[in-house]
Order: sequence, then structure tokens, then C-alpha cells
Amino acid sequence: MTKADLVERVTTQISRTAGPMISKKDCARVVDAFLEAIKEFPTSCGDVGWNAMRNIATLLAEFRRNEWPVLYPHVAPKNKATDGGRLAEKVPAIMNVPAKGYEFPAEIAPREGDVLIPKKHPSAFFATPLASHLIDLGADTLVVTGCTTSGCVRGSVVDAFAFNFRSLVPHDAVYDRCNASHAVNLFDMAAKYACVTRFVFNGKENFDSRSSAPARW
Repeated sequence: MTKADLVERVTTQISRTAGPMISKKDCARVVDAFLEAIKEFPTSCGDVGWNAMRNIATLLAEFRRNEWPVLYPHVAPKNKATDGGRLAEKVPAIMNVPAKGYEFPAEIAPREGDVLIPKKHPSAFFATPLASHLIDLGADTLVVTGCTTSGCVRGSVVDAFAFNFRSLVPHDAVYDRCNASHAVNLFDMAAKYACVTRFVFNGKENFDSRSSAPARW
């Protein structure tokens, strides 16, 4: 698809809701900004990430209200001189993410007392002290949020399962670059490794999780 084709499609789509107030020239500016964003952050996920972030923020607020521990396994900035290997071969674009691409959005940013765990690979457990922190906290169940469903989320859930932790995955608080990949991996995690659910807050001390998981979960 050429840029002109993309502008035409955006113009058609916007005109259905905004009417003639938005010109093709305005739409071209939107497309330019969109293409620049993709160029700067080629591994980003777009609107699905922002939508999930609002649900993550709600979960965070509930955890903090109940004084439950919050841990932040997060992708560490890449050092081109030392962090190459298979990841750089497979996803070279990830080696060029600018520093601001690693910043936490203000709505879900860590607070004092949260545990930050930088990681270099998909699983939050691989070569990190996460398991040690969880043992020290006496935790037996994890609520896993973030991205991507098929990558870091799944990798962390599988390793949590191997360490005998239970995992809850709110399907509306995780996301991926592709809806099919998101759905298939949720299905597979639900079948073998985790309780995939949608969290519904009831305004009481705790929250309800509605799912088809076994009762003991």
C-alpha cells in the first residue's frame, strides 16, 4: 500500500464520522505523523496498548489500595556493544529504540515501594531476581499484565508455571501487535498454564475474577 492509498483510506474513514470538516490535507498530516511514529518505534503496538493501559491502571490502583505488592519486570535499554546476539539478529529494530521509548507512561509509572526488575529477554524470570522477590514476599499467585501477549507475557507465565506459581492473566490488560496472536496465545495459556480472565471490581475489599478456571484457582 502506498502513502497515497493510506491517506485515501484514512480520509474515507474519518469522513464517515467527522464529515467534510476534515480535509484530505489534514489526513495526510495524520498519516505522516503515524509513519514517523512507526519509524521511531517500530516494535510498538498502537491503540491496543493504550486501551490496555487504562485497565492496567485500574488494576494498579486496586493493588495499591489493598497494599498488595507490585513488581515491574521491564525491558532494559539495549547496549548495542554488548546486547546483540539472537535478539538483535531476529528483531534488529529493537536495538534502536530511543531512550524515551523505555519510559513508563505516567498513568502506570512505578511508585516508591514498587520493585523494578530490568530484564533482557522475554521471560520476567530469566536471569532476574524475580523468583527470589516472590519467595521473600510469600506470593503464590501472580497477576500478569502488559505486552506482548505472545512474547513477554506468555514467556513469563510459562516460567511462572514451571516455578509452581499460579498466574492470572486479565485478557483486557495484556495486548499484542496482532489480534490473532493475542487470541491464540490467550487460548493456549488458558488451556495449560494460567487462568485467563477479565477482572471486574466490586467496590469491596477485593475484586472478583470471572472465568472458567477451576474452582481451586
